[in-house]
Amino acid sequence: MDEKELKTSTKQRVFIILIAILMVGSIIASYAAIVISGSQGATSQSDLDIDEAKVAELEGDYTAALEDYFAAYGSDYDQFVKYKSEVKAYNESSANDNGVQHRDLKAGSGATATKDNYLAYYIGFCADESVFDSSLDNFENSTKLTGFIDVAKQSLIEGWYTGMEGAKVGGVREITIPGNLAYGDSMEICGGYNKPIKFIVMTVPREGKRAEMAEKISEALQKYQFYAQYGVDYDEVMKGDSDEATDNSEAESEE
Repeated sequence: MDEKELKTSTKQRVFIILIAILMVGSIIASYAAIVISGSQGATSQSDLDIDEAKVAELEGDYTAALEDYFAAYGSDYDQFVKYKSEVKAYNESSANDNGVQHRDLKAGSGATATKDNYLAYYIGFCADESVFDSSLDNFENSTKLTGFIDVAKQSLIEGWYTGMEGAKVGGVREITIPGNLAYGDSMEICGGYNKPIKFIVMTVPREGKRAEMAEKISEALQKYQFYAQYGVDYDEVMKGDSDEATDNSEAESEE
């Protein structure tokens, strides 16, 4: 890779900053319990020139991408829903004192899980057995899956990564995360700060068609969020960067 290929345009640098803000500050509906919480941008939506029709269109594209995924992999629900029975009350003090713990409910037969080779269905619950978030449409009366964590695209709490160490893709694991490795004092959850949390996690391989569909969902979600929250047109920024890079390259070749 030569020096020209390493250069980034001003637009690209601004876009990268927005991506960083979004990944740190956003809690996505289907990923709400997992993505690291942070401060949102100071600019209010009322100050931005946002076309609500376009917001609806981009949200529709994201929803359609998810629907296509679950049309292909809806059978994952039958495998995952049986683990609802593993959601049980636990001792909060012990969970905080004992560090990250894990228990394999089903051993996987795939590769060792890394940050880029699996998607995860999950149930997140508190010491009193209450569920704060899950991949299921309705925990008490669930009928289907509505989302998953694309670990390759998400910035997750530290305890998640520790709890999933050594897990095999295709398995189901319960992980217990003490408050200091969950949300600490940065976010209130389970009725307070520094609360321990548990997850039931089922992993599926991020490869082949699954990976392609996950990438499509991730891109659709980025486009929707960037525009809805910041008024940023993803396609226009990327097109502008491509045009600017081409112009710079041509100018340098003439020197």
